[in-house]
Amino acid sequence: MERDRLYFFCGIGGSGMLPLALIVQQRGYRVAGSDRALDQGRTAAKFDFLRSRGIALFPQDGSGLTRPDSVLVTSAAVEETVPDVKAARALDAPLMTRAQLLAQLFNAAPKAVGVAGTSGKSTTTGMIGWLLHQLGRRPTVMNGAVMKNFVTPDTPFASALVGDGDLFVAEVDESDGSIAHYTPHVAVLNNVAFDHKSLDELRQLFRDFTGKAQVAVLNLDNPETARLAAELPADKRLTYSLRDETADLLAGDVAPAPDGIAFHVREGASAAIPVRLGVPGRHNVANALAALAAARALGIELAEAARALEGFGGIRRRLEVVGRAGGVTVIDDFAHNPDKLAATFATLHDFPGRLLLMFQPHGFGPLRLMRQEFIDCFAANLTPDDVLVMPEPVYFGGTVDRSVSSGDIAEGIRAKGRQAVSFADRPACGEHLLSLARPGDRIVVMGARDDTLSSFAEGLLRRLG
Repeated sequence: MERDRLYFFCGIGGSGMLPLALIVQQRGYRVAGSDRALDQGRTAAKFDFLRSRGIALFPQDGSGLTRPDSVLVTSAAVEETVPDVKAARALDAPLMTRAQLLAQLFNAAPKAVGVAGTSGKSTTTGMIGWLLHQLGRRPTVMNGAVMKNFVTPDTPFASALVGDGDLFVAEVDESDGSIAHYTPHVAVLNNVAFDHKSLDELRQLFRDFTGKAQVAVLNLDNPETARLAAELPADKRLTYSLRDETADLLAGDVAPAPDGIAFHVREGASAAIPVRLGVPGRHNVANALAALAAARALGIELAEAARALEGFGGIRRRLEVVGRAGGVTVIDDFAHNPDKLAATFATLHDFPGRLLLMFQPHGFGPLRLMRQEFIDCFAANLTPDDVLVMPEPVYFGGTVDRSVSSGDIAEGIRAKGRQAVSFADRPACGEHLLSLARPGDRIVVMGARDDTLSSFAEGLLRRLG
């Protein structure tokens, strides 16, 4: 990276762009950006926050790029027709993807921890970042979601933490293949499941990622990650499990509660250590084991790491209770692929109450790719009393194949004996949910890539009140 260049982020409000822009700026580089959501008047608070940090924002019309020594930072999926890209091309200014820029920072760190996997990346990244912060290690953390522990009145969108220590912790993405850019000292792999890419492609990407690391942290409860663990020499892996006695870290005595979950963790033949998490679900026990194993890979004692982890406050939009009104609880959740959906359902069904769900698919592409997997997941995890409503997938422009719709998914779920219906838009979904709600129910708003889902959930709570 060069100090005299402007780094211009196209789509600066995105979940992966915003924290990276903050890290780049806080390291002394000039940063500006544009975003289609800004032009459309959506999520104004996020852009007010960026302006308050001294980041100049421009319409996404190319007007922010005027010098050839600027660097345009884009997502991997940005199209050549976007005006910012056209402006950069006309100036002969260099272009970088978000992943390429993040990988430069990550690979240059004295000690880099990369967190990968189909599900649980953001939570595990947040857990590692929090316990390292609590232990005075001053990590830099790049997350794809807001970490509640680091939210302050001045930093409401705390998806990044900039520290001055040697440690750089980052969530890394396999969906576009960009995981190949990263060379981690510690590679954490929670799980591998069909999502975005075929299993054969994912196996190779994750094999390369873990193979480059000095130590790979791997989940023996997932068949794919267990297979990878078996390929690595013992001194290059740390394993964890909720049931496999051969794991380096083993959880037991799991005790769910409405506001969290408790368990014991044992390392080898040593005494079990109690852990109490303020986030619910067995999937979060697995995430916590991954974080504790990463800490062990960094030379931190298990008991010390476990104590530090107990203050973890969670990640925004991960089974986040928005509030309660009229005896109905409203929950906001990021689940968007079959693995994440199944984990959410397993946690919610630990406790009584009918589920009234709105699931907004995160794109027409994923819906087409995983059509049957979505149908099977909902049919297997909904009870006969639960109700699912679905609007059409999130769409913010660009070319897209719309051959599979939410109606196709709902029809497939109904054919398997569960209650599901689709509507053309979200307001109609909201009206239907509110018409069904009665005391004891839980309304759950689910989906990714759309910040307005949170305000939608808040709107339902207000109307219930």
